[in-house]
Amino acid sequence: MHKYKRNEKYSLPTSDGFFGEFGGRFTPPEMEDVLNQLERDFNQAFNDEEFLNKVYKTLQEVSNRPSPLYFAKKLTEYYGKGKIYLKREDLNYTGSHKINNVIGQALLAQRTGKKHLIAETGAGQHGVATATVAAYLGMKCTIFMGAEDIERQKLNVDRMRLLGADVRSVEFGTKTLKEAVDAAIDYWVKNANDTFYVLGSTVGPHPYPLMVRSFQAIIGQEAKEQILALEGKLPNYVLACVGGGSNSSGIFYNFIDDENVKLIGLEAGGKGVDTEFHGASLTMGKKVILHGMRQYALVDKNGEVCESYSISAGIDYPGSGPELCYLKDAGRAEFYPITDKEAVAAFKRLSHTEGIVPAIESAHAVAYLEKLMPNTEKDDIVIVSLSGRGDKDCERLIEQVE
Repeated sequence: MHKYKRNEKYSLPTSDGFFGEFGGRFTPPEMEDVLNQLERDFNQAFNDEEFLNKVYKTLQEVSNRPSPLYFAKKLTEYYGKGKIYLKREDLNYTGSHKINNVIGQALLAQRTGKKHLIAETGAGQHGVATATVAAYLGMKCTIFMGAEDIERQKLNVDRMRLLGADVRSVEFGTKTLKEAVDAAIDYWVKNANDTFYVLGSTVGPHPYPLMVRSFQAIIGQEAKEQILALEGKLPNYVLACVGGGSNSSGIFYNFIDDENVKLIGLEAGGKGVDTEFHGASLTMGKKVILHGMRQYALVDKNGEVCESYSISAGIDYPGSGPELCYLKDAGRAEFYPITDKEAVAAFKRLSHTEGIVPAIESAHAVAYLEKLMPNTEKDDIVIVSLSGRGDKDCERLIEQVE
């Protein structure tokens, strides 16, 4: 029943969690036992057909999987070239791809006897998904969120609290996703006996990048089966927005060995990569250790990890997942920055052409069509991962699109 298929050729990460030189586990000694146990629990569960069947059955019942692969006819006509398909993760229950990973990790937590779920969130979608699944499973839930993001994403904060979650405002540093991750990890280490940390992206120490990608790979597996059924061939391009990397890693994974499929990730270009106000770590970052893993991250002139910026809370993160870092250096995936202005224009364009209001995160991927489509051939196929819906962004962006 389940669709969790391993990539037969692409075998990374290594047993110690490295994707090439990226990833690994760079953590204090007090975290080692907790992470080792998590790794054992995950490996046992992900090799258990009964567990995987339970995960996918829950995704079907709670989140209405499989999500559709939607032919964007009007958007295709707008460009006059190629064929554009949208992988509609915005139609998942709670409004984004985040619930795929949350259901997997929450059922793993339940399997190991944990009663309390904690999570970090930026745009709030991961927090809403975690709060939803915690309520569904009858578990306690605590969400850590930067004070800046709480202001930007009030609707999602209200939803989390309505679902019974304790939303804790993180008041230090940039008060965004990076600090929310720090606060969540600190709490988890101190309360690991009864608490399970549902990390929302492909970041952090091993086994988190592997675990999150494994649960999110359902996106690409479905998309591959769907496009073959609809078109009889693979796409020429697969596009996804990139922050930490759960959405992009999820749709890229099952296409990695298909060398004729170009994988393109779109980062937070903010006010321009020639300014200090962006989050384009794969475009402009340096190799550093952050959040327990080696990755590309934004650094200042002293080599210290610096503040990121984006109009989009969900990709406002100064680094990126190790698998994406590896794919960049291996030349298997390409990454480009999309400015706030370009993303807002795409937010409006998709709304007007297809009647689909995307999350501002997803709009970064949609925006790249402006650069890609003029160079496509008539029969080229483009799949865009529409990672979330834009209800949460409308009030904040409405004046910019009128």
